[in-house]
Amino acid sequence: MKKKIIFGVMALFLAALLAACGNSAEETESSGDKKEQEEQKEDTKEQKEDTEGGMGHSAEEMSSDGSVPAGLKKAEDPEFAIGDKAEIKAEHMKGMKGAESTISGAFNTTVYTVSYTPTNGGDPVKNHKWVIHEEFENPGEAPMKEGEEAVMTATHMKGMEGATATIDSAKETTVYMVDFTTTDTEEQVENHKWVTEEELAPVEQ
Repeated sequence: MKKKIIFGVMALFLAALLAACGNSAEETESSGDKKEQEEQKEDTKEQKEDTEGGMGHSAEEMSSDGSVPAGLKKAEDPEFAIGDKAEIKAEHMKGMKGAESTISGAFNTTVYTVSYTPTNGGDPVKNHKWVIHEEFENPGEAPMKEGEEAVMTATHMKGMEGATATIDSAKETTVYMVDFTTTDTEEQVENHKWVTEEELAPVEQ
């Protein structure tokens, strides 16, 4: 009788031990799956930023020769004058946010966020900032309306010129060309197009 009781207790103990091991393995597996899912989400987020915000471009691509479209009017009394220093608060592309910039041009216009498929076969771009009114073929009077389509003449990103863009939003403001050094790779960017007045802050002296 005693042997049966002992065997019964041992059997229960072994069963409990196996169950605990099983739960531990499941928890470890679950933890691993969760970590993997988080990593996948982070990768997806970075890929999304690359396509939606226009991120991931080199300093060379962010630079321009400083030329502006015909008809673009210089701002008469901009918040930041040419030569002024200003901190960039926006991060249209990696390395922009927090960079100290020098103003190289200031203009009054209507700016748009746009979605388009690059002409060079790249992935679709959503809510790209910014394309100005003068960088479209025959845009008519400003502002164009949300959902309207127009062909871009802008060349400040590969695959942009000649692409048909859908207008996501529009606003009248002052836009700036800026020179800055990227915060991540410390590359020099010249005459970057465009940063709006709301995306700049005075540099504390």
